[in-house]
Parts: sequence; C-alpha cells; structure tokens
Amino acid sequence: MPIKYKLDILDALKQAGYSTYRLRKEKILGERVIQQLRDGELVSWKTIETICGILNCQPGDIVEYQGGAL
Repeated sequence: MPIKYKLDILDALKQAGYSTYRLRKEKILGERVIQQLRDGELVSWKTIETICGILNCQPGDIVEYQGGAL
C-alpha cells in the first residue's frame, strides 16, 4: 500500500485527550474505524476530516504517499 500513516493516529488522539473509550462513547469514531487505525488500514476521507479537526492538522500531516513513479 503506497499511502501510509506518518504517525500513530490513536496515540496522537490519546495525547489530545481522546482515548478509544471516549471516541466510541461520544460516537466520534466507531469500533470498526478504530480497528482499521490499529491495523494501519486506510479510512475514509470523512474520518480523516474528523481526525484533522481533533488534532488541528492537515491530511498531509498524517498520511503520505510512499510509492514510486507510475
């Protein structure tokens, strides 16, 4: 997969005060999305938007393209 996370998203959210329990309880992210993040799987752009809102960052701050030329 040429697109990778630059950081541990769940750890960054935890440092911002959002534990996985809080994310689920407040219905910010569902269990499936949390599991995808744990497994390093890509999530939807809507989820990236939510994460960026919480972390006050841009999508390029959390994901990067690691592929070569097409």
